[in-house]
Amino acid sequence: MNRAAALTATALAAAAAVLTIVPAQAAGSVHLTKIYYNSPGSDTRSNASLNAEYVVITNTTGAAVNLKGWVLVDASNHKYTFASFSLAKGKSVTIHTGHGTNTATNRYWGSGNYIWNNDKDKATLKRASGAVQDTCAYNNAKAAWVNC
Repeated sequence: MNRAAALTATALAAAAAVLTIVPAQAAGSVHLTKIYYNSPGSDTRSNASLNAEYVVITNTTGAAVNLKGWVLVDASNHKYTFASFSLAKGKSVTIHTGHGTNTATNRYWGSGNYIWNNDKDKATLKRASGAVQDTCAYNNAKAAWVNC
């Protein structure tokens, strides 16, 4: 093999590697982006206080993602299961602990009790298949929220 052919082969291999990596990075993901675990004020279990406790999930893919059957769970195994719901590309949805009317940007767990511990906990987002999509943990009683 002459030197020109060897350089061409090397350049093609490098180009193929870049083409393989770039689409995977550009694909994005559906992931946890924030947990607001210590709602303001005293823990009165009022619906307003319960709804000030929430988790934000963001879709950074290039297409809408059907979250039907996906589950959000805490370390104590409290589960929120998505009913029929599509998260648009580049959008976020907030899962509030209390009750409310579901919209494209806000969903409601429907719990009368707090889900997220004020000192430490772990959120896990699972696909309908049960495969773990993302996790986010915190261990800080002095804060009220964590970016994932």
